[in-house]
Amino acid sequence: MSGAQARPLRADAARNRARLLDVATEVFTTRGVGVPTEEIARAAGVGVGTLFRHFPTKEALLEAVLVRRLETIAEQVTRLAAEAEPAEAFFGCFRLVIDRSAGKTEFTQALAAAGVDAHEALRESSAVIRARLAELLAGAQRAGVVRPDLGLPELVALLVGTGATMDQLGTDAAARERIFEVVFDGLRPR
Repeated sequence: MSGAQARPLRADAARNRARLLDVATEVFTTRGVGVPTEEIARAAGVGVGTLFRHFPTKEALLEAVLVRRLETIAEQVTRLAAEAEPAEAFFGCFRLVIDRSAGKTEFTQALAAAGVDAHEALRESSAVIRARLAELLAGAQRAGVVRPDLGLPELVALLVGTGATMDQLGTDAAARERIFEVVFDGLRPR
């Protein structure tokens, strides 16, 4: 690691980087990954040079946003698992993962098109989330609130499929809620 990479960011540089990630997350999620980096810099109140000092390419910015989103999900899932009862923790986690993953497919497709392996960048956060999901599933099954024949691979597949369904529904809150009701009903024991 070079000396420049090993040094922590100055406070103002760290604030700029965090602001860029916040703005990029909002803009890419609401308007899509096609928004030019110049607009991200302008919305963050920094120059384009500052953006490129932190993120040398648009793909680096997209990857950082995606990694940050997954790290945030992992932190929230861990907190929920520690603080809630089994049913609330499991179903709350399912909702959280779906709600916080909106647009993830567009990010990974844009990165793949640029030759970036998003799955490699997300490996650590994904492992944390999978471990928490396994714990939440086991706890919910022990409490009798989730059907006992559901395994982690099926749960992950349901999360992926439900996320894709929600992306199709867009912002229709009532339709999204109906999908959650149907999926949750299928997850409960008979």
